[in-house]
Amino acid sequence: MIVSWFTHFLVAASALLPASAEPQYSSELIFPPHPQHNHAPGIVECPNGDLLVSWYRGSGERTADDVAVFGARKKQDADHWSEPFVMADTPGFPDCNTCMMIDRQDRLWLFWPTILANSWESCLTNFRVSEDFGEPGAPRWNRQGLILLKPDDFRIKAHQLLDQLLEQYRGSLSNEQQAEFGEVRQRLDQKLYQRLGWQPRCKPTVLPSGRILLPLYSDTFSISIMAISDDEGLTWYASQPLIGFGNIQPAVLRRNNGELVAYMRDNGIRNRIRVATSRDEGLSWSPVTEEVLPNPGSGLDGIRLANHHWLLVYNDTVEGRRSLAISLSDDEGNSWKWTRHLEQHKTGAYHYPAVIQGKDETIHIVYSHFTEAGKSMKHVACNEAWIMQP
Repeated sequence: MIVSWFTHFLVAASALLPASAEPQYSSELIFPPHPQHNHAPGIVECPNGDLLVSWYRGSGERTADDVAVFGARKKQDADHWSEPFVMADTPGFPDCNTCMMIDRQDRLWLFWPTILANSWESCLTNFRVSEDFGEPGAPRWNRQGLILLKPDDFRIKAHQLLDQLLEQYRGSLSNEQQAEFGEVRQRLDQKLYQRLGWQPRCKPTVLPSGRILLPLYSDTFSISIMAISDDEGLTWYASQPLIGFGNIQPAVLRRNNGELVAYMRDNGIRNRIRVATSRDEGLSWSPVTEEVLPNPGSGLDGIRLANHHWLLVYNDTVEGRRSLAISLSDDEGNSWKWTRHLEQHKTGAYHYPAVIQGKDETIHIVYSHFTEAGKSMKHVACNEAWIMQP
C-alpha cells in the first residue's frame, strides 16, 4: 500500500516537472555569410513573442563612412529570420556598436554610437524609442536623441591609479604600451575627452526601483561608466567611472541583496574578465579587480535568469576568439560550476555575444560569426539543462 502510494506520488510529481528539464538547443545564422563587416549585435524579445536583433554593417568599422545599423526579425512561430533592414543610418558617418532593451512600458530602445571623426574617442551615443515595432520591417521611431554625459572630474583619481598601475608593471610594459599610457595621461587633463567618446555595447539593466543603467565605455581611457536614468529615459546623468585602465564594455547583474556586479572585457594586460561592484544602485563602484575567468580582449555579456542563476557568455581563452563559452553560476557569481561551448574551432572568430531570457525561460544568444565564407550573426536558443549536461 505504501509502495503503491509512493509510486503514484512519483508519477504525479514527475508530471509537474517543467519540460525544460530536457536539454534543448537550436541554432541558425540570421543571414547567409556576407562580404561586408557585420558585427556587435543586440537582441530583445518583443511583447508579441518575436525576436528582434540589431547589429552594424558596412565596409569596415569606425573608419568606414558607409556603416549603418541593421536589424532582422524572427516571428514567434517562424523557422527563419526576415531579410535585414536598416534601423539607423547617419549619412557620411559610421554607426557602430548596438544594444537594445524593452522598457517597463513595453517600448523598444535602440542605442548606438555615431563616430564623428573616424576614431572611437570622437563618438556620441544615440538612442531611438519606438512604441510601434510589432510589424515586419524596421520599427517606427517615436523619439530619438543623444545621451550627453558630464561626469564629475575624475582626472586626479585616474592619475593616481595610473601611477599605481605603471609601478606595478614597471619593466614589463612595451614601448607601445608606455606611449599609450602617456597619451592617456595627456587626455585626462582635457575636459572634452572626459565628456566625449562614451559608447554602448551591452544591454541596459533595469533595477527594481525603476532606475535604468546603460553601461558605456571609453576607448580614449579604456574605462567604463554608467549612464543613469531615474525618469524612464527622459534624462540621463553619469555615475562615477569604473577606472581600471583596460576594463571596458560592462555587463551588469544584480544580486539578491541589491549589490550590482559589472563584468567587463579586459583591454589591458591581465587577460582576465574584469569586475567591479556597486552598493548604491550604480552611482559609485568599487576598485576594478579581475575574475578567474579568462578574456582575450573581447566582448562578453551576462544575465540573471528567472531562477536567480547567473549566466556569462564569453571567449574563454587568453588569445583569439575561436572559442565561445557559456558559464553558469548558482551562487551569484562566486563560482561558475557549469561551462559549455557554443563554438570551438581552429579558425574564425565567434564573439561579441548578447544574451537574454525569453518569457518561456528559453535562453537566446546572438553573436558575431566570422568565417572564411563571410560574416554573419548567429542565434542560439537553449536552456539550462543543455548547459549543465555532461
